[in-house]
Formats: sequence, C-alpha cells, structure tokens
Amino acid sequence: MSEMIPNKIYLTEQEIPQSWYNVRADMKTKPAPLIHPGTHQPLTADDLRPIFCDELVAQELNETDQFIPIPEEIRSFYRMYRPAPLMRAYGLEKKLGTPAHIYYKFEGNNTSGSHKLNSAIAQAYYAKKQGLTGVTTETGAGQWGTALAMACAYFELDCIVYMVKISYEQKPFRREVMRTYGATITPSPSDTTNIGRKIRTEFPGTTGSLGCAISEAVEAATTNSGYRYVLGSVLAQVLLHQSVIGLETKTACDKYGIVPDIIIGCAGGGSNLGGLIAPFMGEKLRGEKDYRFIAVEPASCPSFTRGRYAYDFCDTGNVTPLAKMYTLGARFIPSANHAGGLRYHGMSSVLSQLYHDGYLEARAEEQTAVFAAAKQFARAEGILPAPESSHAIKAAIDEALVCKKTGEAKTILFGLTGTGYFDMKAYEQFNDGTMTDHIPTDEELQHGFAALPQVSENG
Repeated sequence: MSEMIPNKIYLTEQEIPQSWYNVRADMKTKPAPLIHPGTHQPLTADDLRPIFCDELVAQELNETDQFIPIPEEIRSFYRMYRPAPLMRAYGLEKKLGTPAHIYYKFEGNNTSGSHKLNSAIAQAYYAKKQGLTGVTTETGAGQWGTALAMACAYFELDCIVYMVKISYEQKPFRREVMRTYGATITPSPSDTTNIGRKIRTEFPGTTGSLGCAISEAVEAATTNSGYRYVLGSVLAQVLLHQSVIGLETKTACDKYGIVPDIIIGCAGGGSNLGGLIAPFMGEKLRGEKDYRFIAVEPASCPSFTRGRYAYDFCDTGNVTPLAKMYTLGARFIPSANHAGGLRYHGMSSVLSQLYHDGYLEARAEEQTAVFAAAKQFARAEGILPAPESSHAIKAAIDEALVCKKTGEAKTILFGLTGTGYFDMKAYEQFNDGTMTDHIPTDEELQHGFAALPQVSENG
C-alpha cells in the first residue's frame, strides 16, 4: 500500500472540516477550571468577558459539545490556504535508511508561515462580529503576531502586538510583515504599560518572555474600550480551532489506509500539538484505537519534563486567571535562545491533564541537536523548517532510527508547524558553530517554583 501513496496527499476544498473537534468532551477527567487568583473559585463567563470575546468565552468553557460548527466566513478564509498537504517523507526515509514510514502535516503554506492562522482568523472573526475596535496580543517568534495581523487586516480590526524583546531584535523581517499588515508592534517588556515598567525594574536588561508580553497585552486590552485580548496558544479555545489540523490529517490518513503508530508534535503552549493529535486522541480516549503520542519541548524551557503540575499565572505580571498546568513558574525567564514560540513557562491545561493521566509522553531536546535535525530534514525534504517544528523533526528522526535498529516498519506522523525563512539568524549561528545550549539548573527552576501561588487541593 505504501508504494501507492503520493509524496503529497491533498484533500479537496469540500473536505475542509465543517466543525472543530473539542477533545475535552471525550476526556474522562476534565482539565481543571481556570480560577480567580483572589478567591480561587472557578471563573464564570461574566468573569472572562472583560478579557476575551463573548463567543470565545463560550468556547473556552465548553467541555460537553464534541463538535462546534465552523462559521462559513472562517471556512471561506481557510480555503485560501487549506486543506494543507500531508506529506510522505520519502527523501528523509531514504537518507536515514529506515524501514519506518514518515509523514508530516505541513502548515507553512500561507504568508504567516505557520499553523497560527487557523486560530487567528477565528478569533478576529468573533471580535469583528462583536463589534470591537481591535484586539491585543503577545507574540514570541512572531508567527502568531503575523497571523493575527493578517486576520485583523482581513476584518479591518486594529491589531496591537507585544513582541518578546529578543525575538523583536532577532527577527526584524517578521516584525516588518506584521507592520505591512497594519499591526502596531512593541518590544516587550516595554515602558508603555504599568506591568512592563514593573518587570523592567525587577529584571533589568531582561530579553523578555511570552509571560511578560501576555501581561502587557492583557493590560492594554482591559484599559482600552473596544478591545479584547486574544492568545495564540495554551487556551482550550485555541486548541479547539487548531483541531482543523488533526481533522484534515485524519481524513487524509483514512483515505489512504495510513494508521500512525507514533504521533509527534513540538510543544510550547500546546496549540500545534493539541490540534494535530485531537481526533486521534479522541479515538484513544474512547477506546477505539491506540496511538503513542510524543510532545517535544526545548531543554531550555522544559515545562512538561521538569515542571510542576500546579495552578499558576499564565503571565509574568500576575494579571491573568490561574490555570492548572505543568509550569516552570510565571517568574521563570527562559534563556534567549531560538526555541522562539516554545519559550513559554507553562503548558495547556488540556494537554497537561492528558499528560498527567498518562495519555501523552514528553521529551526535551537541546538547541544544537534540534538544528542538526532541521538541517538534515531540509537537505532531504527541500523545506527549511521553523526552529519550533524542528523539535518534532528531531524526535521523528530518533524514532525512525530506532526502527532501523529493530527492523520495524512503524508509521511515524509529526507536525511541521511552519517554515524557518524568518529564522536565518539562528541558522547562521548554527552553521557558524556559535550556537550554544542552555539547560536551566535546578536552582534556576526553583526561582520560578518559589513564586507559585498557594492553591488548596480542591481549589
């Protein structure tokens, strides 16, 4: 059967999913609720409406509906770049000399260069439908900011982006794409918000973090009438929108009789991983099929593999609700490396619960090994991958080499979240041999853990 499978498996426009899949509906143990940082009581829709759009609040709190219809306006936008192809990595298989069959879902076929557009257009749509003036957000490596800028331009909304300072400096061209689409970009932490000024005082010379940028974006949204905050990862609503990745992948696999043994995704906040594995995880939760799921995170920001499962703030400035997740502590500032969008201190509550319940594995990879895998993939497959995606590539290669040793022809599927053409500074450092690895010490991690909020077991 495998010899009949083309290099690229394309679906038709009619096969773009008509509904998003809500994996929480099939989870036996639901993710712990968001809680108020003062009262430690579960947040209600009324609590969340000053921060998020009304419809997105409803999606965030919905744990019962298995499928949520995708509005036609969003599906119409999806048709610009979806369905995304499922690729057979014949070149990589040959280079590795493995009997494994390797597939990857490629999400880089749009101007934003990544999967982030799947949720950005949904969130912009609901903001426009509500009659808002604009939205605020944070961005790490810039993929989310770029995607949101595109979506806001489409719906004629203001877009205010707080970009992690180190990425603002490392990725000037990503910044300029956002500006071209009309977004206002501010390096974070900045002196334009109270939270930003406080963080700059407490951490002089900091290169920033997603947690810092989130704090500033939330403050900007809640202090400006007609604005709401939108987030590119972590939240249940974002994983819901990203399920379009997994649903398309599942349709393509079913069409050609492909049954993955191992499904791999990079993990920062969880949007790509959660979206890719969603329908497959649903089958596992319902006892219909079994798959092995692997989350791959940077060793420099190892929330799954070295974090604590606890309630924590989603931001450094402690202005957001508390989420129960695997976290390094909101005060943890990751090293200024090129893991980009994966440099977040916590993990999605949905994925954290699945990991805690044993449905999901996790591993951490060092930066230089990740870029070596990226280079190997680029030479074999002709696509220059984003640094984030390359974490999944590293794990896929490792699993394929295990198959080479055992002689097993396992089927490996991973998510290629986007392209790395705005990440050439990182590739330059790797090619020059000046790239280094940073693994936080236990003492560094303890600094973040020490500031975790005290929440009772039933809180």
